[in-house]
Amino acid sequence: MQSLLVTGYKAHELGVFSEKHVGISWIKKTLEKRIRSYVEEGLEWVVTSGQTGVEQWAIDVVISMRESEYPELRLAVLPPFEQQEANWKDETKALYIERLAKADFVQCISKRPYENPNQLKQKNEYLVQKTDAMLVLYDDLMEGSPLFYIRAAQVQNKPIVFISPDEVEEIGREEENEF
Repeated sequence: MQSLLVTGYKAHELGVFSEKHVGISWIKKTLEKRIRSYVEEGLEWVVTSGQTGVEQWAIDVVISMRESEYPELRLAVLPPFEQQEANWKDETKALYIERLAKADFVQCISKRPYENPNQLKQKNEYLVQKTDAMLVLYDDLMEGSPLFYIRAAQVQNKPIVFISPDEVEEIGREEENEF
């Protein structure tokens, strides 16, 4: 596998309204563990649309992994439309802009600002099509935005690897036991 789409819930879907939330470190550690195994098998690119939540935390993970031990790992951020961050809080916008600056490739799928929900559908289909597999934080008991990616991947017969909330909690328990 050369390219992996990483996605999951948006921050507000997880009840996360601050970058200081303890759950973020658990999610990041889980993402790192999974991405690391793929890098060791030859993964070259991690791809996201840069939406808030899991996708932006994945960006942080890839940047950290690249800076510490995998300089060959590449990051692509493909927002669905221009000015995706237009209605976000200032702090969220600033972090997003910092993250984009560290990506290897950034290009909006639609060259226009948001016009309609079809741009989001096109983003899901495009990113699934352009990647070899998808890693997604998702719980069947809690529907949310990742379901649209999952449906696109199912239609295209793309491999989907799930991260469950139980796996994230296990990483969290391990982290707490280290202290």
